[in-house]
Amino acid sequence: MGKPKSPRALPDNEAKAVARMLRVSPQKLNLVASLIRGKKVDSALADLTFSRKRIAGDVKKTLQSAIANAENNHGLDVDDLIVSEAHVGKAFVIKRFHARARGRAGRIEKPFSNLTVVVRQVEAKA
Repeated sequence: MGKPKSPRALPDNEAKAVARMLRVSPQKLNLVASLIRGKKVDSALADLTFSRKRIAGDVKKTLQSAIANAENNHGLDVDDLIVSEAHVGKAFVIKRFHARARGRAGRIEKPFSNLTVVVRQVEAKA
């Protein structure tokens, strides 16, 4: 006897993927995440493929993971998926110091962030 399975947090027509500890500031990551919010997944993947932002590759991998989760784990149709949510959160910040003039130190902050992508299956409009 084990503990009962916890109920699913998302509705049956949604799937998600989470990328943690991405080495970019949340503000910069949110710029890329806002590119794909509310779009169909094939359009969002095309936008991320041709984006010039460095972090767009990691966002694309997370979106592809959410699509794979929807297809394999929940049996959703890939052609009817849209990006319903793409939200960004702060992780931790590594602090470093850089030597400056006259014995002083300049603080350098290296922020990390988390990304959550939720895809939803919508009915195809006929």
